[in-house]
Amino acid sequence: MTQTGAKILWATMAGALLWGMWILADATRPYPRGKAPVEVEIQRGTSISEIARQLQEAGVIRSTRTFLWLHYLRPGQTLKAGEYAFPGRVSTLEVLRKLIRGDVAYELLTIPEGYNRFEIADAVSAQGLATREEFLEASADASLLADLDPEAADLEGYLFPDSYHFSPRAGAAGIVQAMVDRFREVYSSLAPTGEKRPVREIVTMASLVEKEAKEPEERPLIAAVFYNRLERRILLQCDPTVIYAAMLEGRYDGKIRQSHLDSPSPYNTYRRRGLPPGPIANPGKVSLSAALRPASSDYLYFVVNHNGGHTFSRTLREHNRAVSLYRRGRSR
Repeated sequence: MTQTGAKILWATMAGALLWGMWILADATRPYPRGKAPVEVEIQRGTSISEIARQLQEAGVIRSTRTFLWLHYLRPGQTLKAGEYAFPGRVSTLEVLRKLIRGDVAYELLTIPEGYNRFEIADAVSAQGLATREEFLEASADASLLADLDPEAADLEGYLFPDSYHFSPRAGAAGIVQAMVDRFREVYSSLAPTGEKRPVREIVTMASLVEKEAKEPEERPLIAAVFYNRLERRILLQCDPTVIYAAMLEGRYDGKIRQSHLDSPSPYNTYRRRGLPPGPIANPGKVSLSAALRPASSDYLYFVVNHNGGHTFSRTLREHNRAVSLYRRGRSR
């Protein structure tokens, strides 16, 4: 090799080394002008160069060139679509790794069993995923259940209580759709083949069981009590239905009052025979199962006891005795 050739080779190697060191330095140091926090949505099918441009325009990275070189140095590593949240002053290498892993940003929303749609609306609003009004409007769209429950006026009972991960941009409609889809999934896994009772009847019964039950093992017994009373045309006299009626009327203040018990509401099972016209809450899997498979029992009554559950009775005399024992225990 000639002296000139050697100089060119060494200059090229030195240039490559300096370039590599610059790329490494630029890739590993946080972008000092990074904005915090930043959310960037990467659509499916977006090109690598377009992703780099999005990140630069959002203030997440300094140089599209550095981002692209880093990506090309990792052949076979794909960047995943989704919505990403970036803190301020994050390095380009960390950004690339996040996109390769697919660490998309989600909000965890946990809905307890037995919440009604108004309580769910409050929970959604508290998470900042949608306003209360937006959720109530979306959950009033009964068309999502037209095939399962053509009589439904809203989605009460079908917003399955569970833990969900939602994108901040999911919106009320997306949240409601996911909850209804989850209900369909769970219900189809529980309902026996050839079940002839309407889904609305099962879900309504499950909602009563959910609101009355204290212990999971009691739920089939509580369902049996309600079914037995329905068969004998005895008023269900379920307190949670009275509370729900008062809530719909905007009159519930935390206590059941005589005016609530006297209400002509179709949900008031102290005055109206049979099940209420629809669910009063959103039941979980165990309560749905109890409504589908009640215990084999001739109990007609139950009352809360001091052991964290209920005392079940077959006759009114037994029930009155259990009520008296409970009241004496409270007075002590």
